[in-house]
Amino acid sequence: MTERILLSAPDVGALEESYVLDALRAGWVAPAGPDLGAFEHEVAERIGLAHAVALSSGTAGLHLALLALGTRPGDVVVVPTLTFVATANAAVYTGAEPVFVDCDPATGNLDPDLLHQALDDLRRSGRRIAAVVPVDLFGACADYDRILPLCADADVPVVEDAAEALGSVRNGRAAGSFGRAAVLSFNGNKIITTSGGGMLLSDDAELVAHCRRLSTQARQPVPHYEHVEVGYNYRLSNLLAALGRAQLRRLDGMMARRRGLRERYAKLFATVPGVHVLAEEDQGANCWLTAITVDPAVAGWRAADLATWLAAGGIETRPVWKPMHLQPVFAGAEAYLTGAAENLFAHGLVLPSGSVLTDGEADRVTAAIERFLNGG
Repeated sequence: MTERILLSAPDVGALEESYVLDALRAGWVAPAGPDLGAFEHEVAERIGLAHAVALSSGTAGLHLALLALGTRPGDVVVVPTLTFVATANAAVYTGAEPVFVDCDPATGNLDPDLLHQALDDLRRSGRRIAAVVPVDLFGACADYDRILPLCADADVPVVEDAAEALGSVRNGRAAGSFGRAAVLSFNGNKIITTSGGGMLLSDDAELVAHCRRLSTQARQPVPHYEHVEVGYNYRLSNLLAALGRAQLRRLDGMMARRRGLRERYAKLFATVPGVHVLAEEDQGANCWLTAITVDPAVAGWRAADLATWLAAGGIETRPVWKPMHLQPVFAGAEAYLTGAAENLFAHGLVLPSGSVLTDGEADRVTAAIERFLNGG
């Protein structure tokens, strides 16, 4: 039986095994330990920021960042509609309401013009905007050259959701270095993984210290258990941090492998009418996932048709994120829309992009796509 090709499987091997085994043999099984601090330092150094706190998930990082910025019930948090639900959920955890903003159709990232309109409208209405949370979709940085000045003019802090973008750069700046705080994800399908996990980063020492305290049940630094605020069990374990340290050492190679796959897809579809690779021109993206968009009126077929074809051959694909304003849980939420995100959801398809793909598996995927394009 032919083995199924996954969208983005974890890429782990002997180096990761040695790091975790060393941590085990040293007895650092409890949550804290030397690998935890080292992982935080190494990621912060890679991003170019002063402080980091490793957490159980990227979602936890978003939650803590918003809390540290004073987000409270009755506030609004501006969020892209084209994102994973965690971005919006984190705002709800604080009691705030997410306000959704549509995307740039060429990249899927937050539309700065629409963001400008949303900020103006919300300020005129007298509502308190606690934060704007841009998302670096599929590893391509949002347009911070425009987003950051807009938010500064509105006196609204930015929390960068760089969950998908470790290793990406924009105009010489690393993903995760934009805004008051930023969050990474090390989930099992991300470009590097700690099985589950995430990290909050910032140059604001006080903000990071606050988030670190909250992540350990807000325990006060006294011999007994003392708590003056509600905290959370959000800390990453030392064992998982050891795994992350090994993964970080392989990051550049894993990005190169994913970029090679994107270039392969771009070449394959270059002469196919109506098909485009999302954010293809962004050479600074880490290429976490490669998505295509299909105009069925031009191509003569739908993205869903290709997905069905590949699934029959044991090849996993996925639609682009379903927009938040279409999710039942957020029915009735305020949204600024152009239809761009709905169009990408209807006509987009994410292709196998993992660095663990062998040359033979990549050949199998492209051969299957070529057969589909040639009529089967």
